[in-house]
Order: sequence, then structure tokens, then C-alpha cells
Amino acid sequence: MEKIIILGYMGAGKSTIAQQLAQQLNLPYYDLDHEIEKQHQKKITALFAEKGEVFFRKIEHQVLHQLLNKEEKAIISLGGGTPCYANNHEVLQWDHVQSFYLKASIATLTARLEKEKEHRPMLQINTDDTLETFIAKHLFDRSYFYYQAKHIVVVDNKSIDQITQEIALQLTN
Repeated sequence: MEKIIILGYMGAGKSTIAQQLAQQLNLPYYDLDHEIEKQHQKKITALFAEKGEVFFRKIEHQVLHQLLNKEEKAIISLGGGTPCYANNHEVLQWDHVQSFYLKASIATLTARLEKEKEHRPMLQINTDDTLETFIAKHLFDRSYFYYQAKHIVVVDNKSIDQITQEIALQLTN
């Protein structure tokens, strides 16, 4: 069954857009991080702290494949790092997958994430970099994986409705 995957950097709007798109298309929606938390009965931050990133990336890969193997058409939003580990980027090119990279500029991401710093463990890492520099470096490291998506949707200065309409239009072509 066809899956629609929404990916991008933290703050790009993956969860918001995927939820709206699911409502619009009347499809089930899965947030990969929420599914991991449900299955393991722990917050992602707790899993990282207690078991480490290697463990987390392993279960992230497993849960992603569980969702991809469900016999239903569905929308899945990935975590920001998901495509970058365990060859997860390969699923973005599968025949029964429509993958959309929500591409936001460094300025847009900085403005959005500045307000959410305390809720984002990744941004609380002690570093001498400014938030903007941290995002720029991170985006550079991850861009190869993000660009494996079949579709790229620039989200800067667009409303949620505009972005979901753009994706819906690409799905009908």
C-alpha cells in the first residue's frame, strides 16, 4: 500500500503538515516519534538518555519498517534525523512511497526553533555555536539524505494550507 512520507529538519513543520494532509485526504497519520514513544512507553528524550542514540536509531528503524509494512495507505512524518541513519533514506525512493522533503531556509528554521529551544533536547547541547550556525552545520550534514526524497517543497513564507495544497497537487499528478 502506498505511503506518503513527510521529512525535513526540526521546525520545518513535518507533524503539522502531515496531520493536516491526513485530514484533507482522509488517511491515517503516524508520527514516527509518537509511535516509538507508544511502543516503548517512554519519551524520546528518556530513551536517548537511558539507552543512548545507537539504541534509539535501531528501534526508530524497526518502527519505521513496521509502519511501512502496514496494509493501508497512510501518511508518516519522520523525525528530523530518521533519514540519516540505518539506510532509512533508501525507503524514500521505494516504488510505493511518495516522499516529501519540507525544505526551510536557515533563517526560517532559526526563527521557529528559537521559540522552542527548551522543548528540543537536540538544541540544548552545549556548544559555542549560535543557533543559526548549529542549524546551518546540521542541515549541511543532513542535506544528502533529505534530498533523497522524491519531492521537495519549499515552506518559507507559506501557510499550512498552501503547503498541504502543494503536496496534494503533486500526489494527483
